[in-house]
Amino acid sequence: MMTGRALVTGATGFVGANVVRLLLERGAEVRVLVRPGSPRTNVDGLPVELALGDLRDRDAVRRAVRGCRRVFHVAADYRFWARDPRELYASNVDGTVHVMDACLAEGVERVVHTSTVGTVGLSALPTPCDETTPLARGQLTSHYKRSKLAGERAALAYVARGLAVVVVNPSAPVGAWDVKPTPTGRILVDFARGRLPAFVDTGLNVVHARDVAEGHLLAAERGRVGERYILGHRNMTLAEILAEVGAILGRPAPRVRLPYLAALAVGALDTAVSRLVTHRPPSVALEAVRMARRRMFFDAAKAVRELGLPQTPVRIAFEDALAWFGERGYLPRSGEGKAAWASR
Repeated sequence: MMTGRALVTGATGFVGANVVRLLLERGAEVRVLVRPGSPRTNVDGLPVELALGDLRDRDAVRRAVRGCRRVFHVAADYRFWARDPRELYASNVDGTVHVMDACLAEGVERVVHTSTVGTVGLSALPTPCDETTPLARGQLTSHYKRSKLAGERAALAYVARGLAVVVVNPSAPVGAWDVKPTPTGRILVDFARGRLPAFVDTGLNVVHARDVAEGHLLAAERGRVGERYILGHRNMTLAEILAEVGAILGRPAPRVRLPYLAALAVGALDTAVSRLVTHRPPSVALEAVRMARRRMFFDAAKAVRELGLPQTPVRIAFEDALAWFGERGYLPRSGEGKAAWASR
C-alpha cells in the first residue's frame, strides 16, 4: 500500500502509463502532468488528477508538484531525429531542472528520475555493462542521448542540495500501453504485419514494461539516494528476439541479415530527405542505425539485488505486447475476426 499523493510526468507515454497503473493498484493518489495538446489515450478513464502544463513551463511544473509526497519524473522527448535539436534539450534538461527545483521547493520526500541505458557506458568486452561502466568515447552520437545524460546529471546534482533523488535506467521495455509504438514495439508490429523481411546483427536488453514500472516504485521505496539502477532483464540478439516472437506468431523469423553498411546508407539517405525535403521524421533514422552497430547488453543485477526488481520471462513480455497491439488494431486480423497473431 503506497500512501500519499504521487505525481507522474510522462503519464501518457509507454513507461509512464505503466507506472500510473501500478501506483493506482497500490492505493496511491495519483496526479499526472499532461501537456494541453497531448493525446490522453493512456490515461483516459483512470481515477487520476490532471495537471495541465508543459515541462518547459516552470510555474506549471511547480503547481503540479505542490502537495505531492513522491514524484516520478518519467517524461522525456524521445526522438532519434528532430528538425530543431534544441527542443530535446528544452524538455530533457531544462524540464528536468524545473521538476527538481519544484521538488526541492515543495519538500518532496523522494524523486525517481527516469533516464535510459543510453547514458550507461558500453564496453568492448563481451560481458554485459552495468552502472559502473564508463562511457566510451564517441558513444553519445545523438542529441537524444546527450540531452538525457545532461538531464540525469542535472537531477543527481540536486542530491547535494538535500533532495532525495534516485535514477532508474530502463533498457528496452516490452508490453502494454506502447501507443507510439517504441522502436522495440515497432519490431513486433512490423514482424506481425509481414513488414520485416531482413534484420541487422544487433542486440538489446529486453524487460517487461510492468517490471520497469515496478522498478520505479521499488526505487522510491528502497533505492539509495544518488544511485543509478539499470531496469532490465534478458540480453538478446535481434535474431533471438525475432525467433521468440516468431514462435508466438507461429511463423518463421526473417533469415536475411542486412549488412550494417547497407543499413547505414539507407538511414543516411532517409534522414537527409527528412532534413532537406519532407521535414518529417525519417522511417529509418540514421541515429537508430548507428545505435544498432553495438549490442546494447546490460546487467541489471544491482536493481535485482538492492530493489528486488522482478524478472518476468521475456516470452510473457512479448505475448503481453502482442495481445495489447492486437486488441487495439495495430496488427492484421484474420477472416474470422481474430487477430492474426492469435489464430494459430
